[in-house]
Amino acid sequence: MPREELFLQDIIEAANAIDRFLSNVPKEIFLQSDLIQSAVLQKLMIIGEASARISDKIRNSYPKTPWKQVIGFRNIAVHAYFTINWEIVWTAATKNAPALREQVKEILQNEFPDFELRNNTK
Repeated sequence: MPREELFLQDIIEAANAIDRFLSNVPKEIFLQSDLIQSAVLQKLMIIGEASARISDKIRNSYPKTPWKQVIGFRNIAVHAYFTINWEIVWTAATKNAPALREQVKEILQNEFPDFELRNNTK
């Protein structure tokens, strides 16, 4: 059975990557750049996939974390790629992903206090 703490770490790392990708990138540039859009969307899909692999026990223990929305976003991105609203992706990347990262850090600390994040993970 995969270790849930690794999926939680994947969420944190993907959110950190999104921060790096969008560092000093205004919304207007994001909306024009296929390269940045693709990179950000891929990391958001990783966040959704990792969230889907978290057990119901942990997800139910943290009802304020928007698990269903995160997983639903991933499903839409994968199955309806050509109809993606990039304004929504921008919001997910700049507002939702950082907030989720902080929630997941707290979950990791509460559920797996002895787990050490990889060096490249804030």
